[in-house]
Amino acid sequence: MTKKRGTARIRGLAAELKDLRTTAGLNTREAARRVGLSPATLNRMELGNRVIDSEDMAALLAVYGVTGTERERLLAMAREVDLPGWWETTDADLSKHLRALINFESEATRIVHAAMLRIPGLLQTADYIRAFMASCQVPSPLIESRTEIRLRRQEILRRLRPPRYLAIVDEAALSRPIGSPAIMAEQLRHIIDLAALPHIEVRVIPFAHGSHTGLEGGYVTLEFAKDRSIVLLEHKRSSAFIDEPKDVAPFHEATTTLVKAALEPPESVKFLAAKAASYDRS
Repeated sequence: MTKKRGTARIRGLAAELKDLRTTAGLNTREAARRVGLSPATLNRMELGNRVIDSEDMAALLAVYGVTGTERERLLAMAREVDLPGWWETTDADLSKHLRALINFESEATRIVHAAMLRIPGLLQTADYIRAFMASCQVPSPLIESRTEIRLRRQEILRRLRPPRYLAIVDEAALSRPIGSPAIMAEQLRHIIDLAALPHIEVRVIPFAHGSHTGLEGGYVTLEFAKDRSIVLLEHKRSSAFIDEPKDVAPFHEATTTLVKAALEPPESVKFLAAKAASYDRS
């Protein structure tokens, strides 16, 4: 059973199971008793150390009072836990992947975001988020709720024990104006402020440094104290988590290569400040 430990699918499902138990007001011992499991077994399920089969999931959902479409969604996740990788296509506000990502970010010890076309989500200001979503034709009624979700995710960078965070940002993401020049100037100065924190490192790759491996596409890697690393790839209405070590390794190698192509952190901050001043003059 432990062969599945650390995969994105089972860890995402495990985190949701734990949240449902907490919401139901039950401790591990009581929840396990109600479904005929040992507390140790349920604890391993919630840690992602044991596969959650459909039968156990159905019993737990009944105890937690989960019904309707939410029940079907979670049962489908349990049935699909053996599938390789984890792709999702959706336009839902809180997709399965976003639910999982929020949990992965909260547990990660290091996060790397290689961003080629836009500012990394954990560094975005509220005005930048709204302007970007509007430009991507997100319906107006959804923009505020999605903005709020992203801002809440950013709280991990301000907590007592935050993950180490590395943002590698291509100049294209800084030069393409999202919203007004004032929004961009504020956004870049926000990044400068965050870069002053000891656990956050920002590196810019200027156009002058030429082509680099990041032009194949941006990505996010999440590293953990005990579990395998996970890579997140995102597109317009789809996303994928990759967790097989042999598939994750090229992204770690890409990070090493991109760091060499980028400016050092102090020079990156100066670059951001110059860009912000340029937007001010606009």
